[in-house]
Order: sequence, then C-alpha cells, then structure tokens
Amino acid sequence: MNELKGLARAAQIYLDPQQRARELKAEGKKIAGYLCCYPPVEIMTALGYVPIRILGDMNEPITEADAYLPTVMCAFYRSILDVAMKGRYDFLDAFIGAHACDGAERVSYIWRSYLKSPCSFYLDVPHSNHAAAIDFFKVQLNYLKDELEKTSGCNFSQEALREAVKLYNKQRSLVRSLYKLNRQDPPLVSGSEMLQVMVSIMCIPAEEGNSLLEEVIEEVSNRSAGPGQKKGRILIWGSLIDNIAMTKLIEDCGLNIVIDDTAIGTRSFWVDVDETSDPFEGLAVRYLDKIVCPRTFRDTKGTRSEDLDNRFKYLKIMAKEWNVNGVYFNIIRNCDIHGYEIPEVRDYFEDIGIPVLVIEQDYSTTALEPLRTRFQAFAENIG
Repeated sequence: MNELKGLARAAQIYLDPQQRARELKAEGKKIAGYLCCYPPVEIMTALGYVPIRILGDMNEPITEADAYLPTVMCAFYRSILDVAMKGRYDFLDAFIGAHACDGAERVSYIWRSYLKSPCSFYLDVPHSNHAAAIDFFKVQLNYLKDELEKTSGCNFSQEALREAVKLYNKQRSLVRSLYKLNRQDPPLVSGSEMLQVMVSIMCIPAEEGNSLLEEVIEEVSNRSAGPGQKKGRILIWGSLIDNIAMTKLIEDCGLNIVIDDTAIGTRSFWVDVDETSDPFEGLAVRYLDKIVCPRTFRDTKGTRSEDLDNRFKYLKIMAKEWNVNGVYFNIIRNCDIHGYEIPEVRDYFEDIGIPVLVIEQDYSTTALEPLRTRFQAFAENIG
C-alpha cells in the first residue's frame, strides 16, 4: 500500500503518469487511453475500463512522429504520437481518439493504422453546439458504447452509466472546491501543485482520484505556508500545460497562477453532467455544449461587444472571483484553434482593464528559458 498522501502522492503519480495504469493492467483491469476533453470517461468506466488521459512529453525530443506528421502541425499532438510510437502507451486495451481539432484527428487515424490497440475508436465530435449537432453527438456516443462493449467483457447497463456520472460529478465538485482555495491572497495552492494534482487524477481510477482530491483539500486547507504572496495573480488561458517546468518558470518570475481555463485544468472539470432520464442526453449536452473551447463554434450574438461578452463572460467571472490582475495566453506553436481566438479574447480582457501576455511556445522544456525575461517583465508591469 502506498503510504504517500495528498500533494506528495500527486507529485509521485505526476512523475510517472502511466505507472498506476500498468499496475492495474497487471491486476487484470482494462485500460482505455483517450485524447482531449471530449470522450466521456463515464462510458469507459461504466464498461469496466480505467480511463487515462493520453499526454505528450516536453522532455522527449520528437523524432519518430516526424515520419508521419508535418512539423508545421501542433507540437503537442506530434509529441503524443512520438511517445506512443516509442512504446509509452503499449499497455492500452482501448484507444479513443476524437476530433477535438485537426491535430487530434490526424493522430487518431494514424494511431488506428500503425499502433493498432486491441480496441480503437474515433469519436466524431461536431464543431457546433446546435440541437442537430447534439443529436448527432449522442449517436456517436452510442457507437462508442457499442465498440467498447465488444472488448470490455462487460454488458452495458444504464444504471452503471448513471453511477459513473455521479462518480465523476463528485470529482468535478472536488476539483472546483480545490480551485476555490486560491481565491484568497496569497493562494493556498501553487500552480505547479495544482497541475500535478490535475495530471494525477486523469491517470488513475476515479475513486482513487476522488480520495486523492479529498486528501489534498484537507492538507492545503490546514497548511501554514503556501505559495506566498507575489506581484501577480494570473489566469492562464489557451493551450494545455502538462509539465511543471512551465508553471515553475512562471512562478519563479513573481506570478501566482490562481486559476486557469485550459484542458488540463478547469475546462475538463468545471461543469457537471445533468442526471437525465437518458444518460446519453446528459453526456452529449455536457461534453459538446457545456465545455467551452475555441474548437466549438457558437452563434454570433448582437454587436461585437455583445458577442464577446456572450463568449467570454465566464472568463470575466473567473478573473473577478479569483482577483486576477493579469492573464497569460499560453499557445503551443501551431495550435490553430487557440491561435485564431487570440485577438478576440485579448480585446475582451483589455477592455475590462486586465493586461495580457501572449506567448507561443514550442512544447519543449529546452525552449523555456528564453521566455523568462518576458514573464519577469510582465510581473513588473502588473505588480
């Protein structure tokens, strides 16, 4: 039995995110790896799979993936394919790709063709939240259920899916409670600690993740010293961050990361699944409509100012509730969906008086150090 608890346990899991999955695999559990926020973990869990989030590796030079993907494509998804080609995910019983973006789509098809997991499914995710798109997505979720049922060794039941919905809604509630501890100044949890927790709970069974979250919440609620007061209280928006080398660099420059809107963070946990009579309806609405990401187009509302407020008001609420005095836009190079959104989001924040720093980075720890002076200057400007 592992004796580490709370933040120490999260740090341990973060260092080797696939280790627990390999242990469970050795015990006879089936492991399902998935891309991005859109494949519902509830369906995997209801069919006896342990879902784990597939990540890249900022410390690993991309070599193998260059034979399959152009270098002008998103570095994160190139890294995912690269580490998979090198055997990092050879233990998966099921791979679930998704059309989160063009990069995710390409990797999904290449994975199916060359890595050949025992079960491989591509989830077609519409790019709008219209009623017809939600109906289409609901059908796709049923296809996912059918495909996983063939290889899971379990018979699907509505009751098991409803229980999985409750389990993950509890996890989302715990994540929100943890983030709320950073509303005070100084915050109780550093951005690096938060990232380790988020990566960890995406790579272990939900029950273990919930226990870990409860331990972390108790630990940090009673700690006497947290990250300490710094010049900036920032919100991070944009491409995901999955390596604490990035968050530590930001923090070392005098900035506290108190809240985020990224896919390894609030975006994956901020909204619940409604417990509907047909659980697939609740799942389709939650994953396609309630998750707010630039990859999903929403109808334009009124004037440009009204449209921006309709699209980004949730960010203004976050900035106010977490007392943010600066926003960092993290863009992984060639991440088109976030890159195209920058002018609109930047204008929105600047109109409400919050300064913005935009950096396009290469998803490589060796390329981080030159960014230090930019974060230092930003901290001085807002401090």
